[in-house]
Amino acid sequence: MTEAASLLDATHDPNLRSWVASANAPGADFPIQNLPLGRFRRRAAEGETPQAPRAGVAIGDQVLDLKLASEQCPWLGDIYPLLAPLAAGDIAGFMRMGRPAWKALRVALSQALAEGSEQGPFLEMCLVPRAEVQMALPCRIGDYTDFFTGIHHARAVGALFRPDQPLMPNYQHVPIAYHGRASSIGIGGAVRRPHGQTRSSDGPPRFGPSQRLDYELELALWVGADNPLGTPVDMAHAEDRLFGIGLLNDWSARDIQAWEYQPLGPFLAKSFATSVSPWIVSLDALAPFRRPCTRPEGDPEPLPHLDSAWNRAAGAFDIRLEVWLQTAAMRAARLNPVRLSHSNMLDAYWTPAQMVAHHTSNGCNLQVGDLLGTGTLSGPGPGQGGSLLELSAGGKAPLTLPDGQTRSFLEDGDTVILHAYCAAPGAVRIGLGQLAGTVMPA
Repeated sequence: MTEAASLLDATHDPNLRSWVASANAPGADFPIQNLPLGRFRRRAAEGETPQAPRAGVAIGDQVLDLKLASEQCPWLGDIYPLLAPLAAGDIAGFMRMGRPAWKALRVALSQALAEGSEQGPFLEMCLVPRAEVQMALPCRIGDYTDFFTGIHHARAVGALFRPDQPLMPNYQHVPIAYHGRASSIGIGGAVRRPHGQTRSSDGPPRFGPSQRLDYELELALWVGADNPLGTPVDMAHAEDRLFGIGLLNDWSARDIQAWEYQPLGPFLAKSFATSVSPWIVSLDALAPFRRPCTRPEGDPEPLPHLDSAWNRAAGAFDIRLEVWLQTAAMRAARLNPVRLSHSNMLDAYWTPAQMVAHHTSNGCNLQVGDLLGTGTLSGPGPGQGGSLLELSAGGKAPLTLPDGQTRSFLEDGDTVILHAYCAAPGAVRIGLGQLAGTVMPA
């Protein structure tokens, strides 16, 4: 049995089907093998007071309301305490219960949503169509750290500014990151073009709307367990601190960034907006898509605090990533979005466990609800850049869209759509959903 196979259980059975018919549709993001958590509220009618956000599970095109499920469905006695924080809409409270609780509830939900379940008739009354809900952030985000794990992105962007040395000397030894702004993280929607100070070629810097607005295709890692201040988390326990994964768009004003980032790194070029997808897919759900963590021959080995036999055997994840774009003109002409790029998390240089281990190696205390961004996940080939900065070679080679429009950077009215999914022989395809954001004028 392989390291990854040891994590598989009945919840991953590719023959498992749900009594929620839409969860069995081929290519569905949210089959019964997935069961991601999120917070939602029913859309309020005009003049109606919106309800407080509730915790729910995405299943097919429905959301299982866990408050109703706790109240109206019979469960084994040890499941009620696990549902209690979720019934109150407190996903962070459920995270604090730890990995054994996360796994136990996943098993209980899988059994309850499976075809033939005696709980099915009770839970049918607890479903809400996803089309009728508004999503909220899964929990309050205390801190946000953005990593730089995409080596192909690092090389491509580095080559634009340092052709003789695209990678900095530390890149292959340490997971590079910067501390970001948590208060401006949202779940997509409208993103206003930021103002900022930019370099002028013929005089003092100027202040005004960014002219080189970009997206960055990333994944979000949600921290689900604290570590005390002064207590590093070793590689053997690093993944136990991670609750799950979602999508992340690290919106970036490249012209502001180019002027401000030396010597202390990104600031206003990033802090105006970061978007995350609303559903958290658990690491347990991703077990069939674990892969060995490998490095190109000749690259330096990780230092001992960033290495383990488990990480080498199964620390990487096969998650396929896509970026789609729909311009305002395309929307007006009822043209579908066009895919700009595709890549895979397997191309990341550092794994989630290594990010956690390094982040805490100095004793830094991660807390429940903290968010870690992977950094832009680009692939090595053409059409695999995770940002327009890469795809347009810094604006020197604009992309031509199918309707004849061109893009070097984002224009007002552009909608960027990130999508991710996992697929492998012998496993049911699962998705992370999508994350969409539309650029609004400054």
